[in-house]
Amino acid sequence: MASTTFLIALVVVAMVATPAMATEHWVGDDQGWKLDFNYTAWAATKEFHVGDKLIFKYKKDAHNVYKADEEAFKSCTLSSDVTPLTSGNDVITLTSPGKKWYICGVGKHCEKGVKLGINVLAAEFGSPAPSPTSPASSSSASWISPDYIFVAAFAMFIAIMT
Repeated sequence: MASTTFLIALVVVAMVATPAMATEHWVGDDQGWKLDFNYTAWAATKEFHVGDKLIFKYKKDAHNVYKADEEAFKSCTLSSDVTPLTSGNDVITLTSPGKKWYICGVGKHCEKGVKLGINVLAAEFGSPAPSPTSPASSSSASWISPDYIFVAAFAMFIAIMT
């Protein structure tokens, strides 16, 4: 009987914790943010949701990342009121649904295809818990919020007590 209760508690915890997961999209996968890569084709194979993270990996000073609007994306025009990301390990959390555009402002990189346009969908199962860690230091449990830890602990307590 206790093992059945334990399994039920485990299923409940798994169902509750699922909305907290967000996907980290390494832009360009193992190629990163660089020249001679088709970001349109790359994005077509992905599904982006509110709470997901875009991670732009590139050699510092070789590229940068500007958030852009549709017109700036199409014309590869940099906006003077946008500060570029320049760390070489830039992380952008997708906070709202809709179209998002990113371009490289180095030389003619944008014109040569170092630009990304995506459509962000609403969160799949409600609002995901934000992750305070960067990809370089993230752990496998970084997506678990304190609320979900409490629910898991409570479910385990109930399972043990019955």
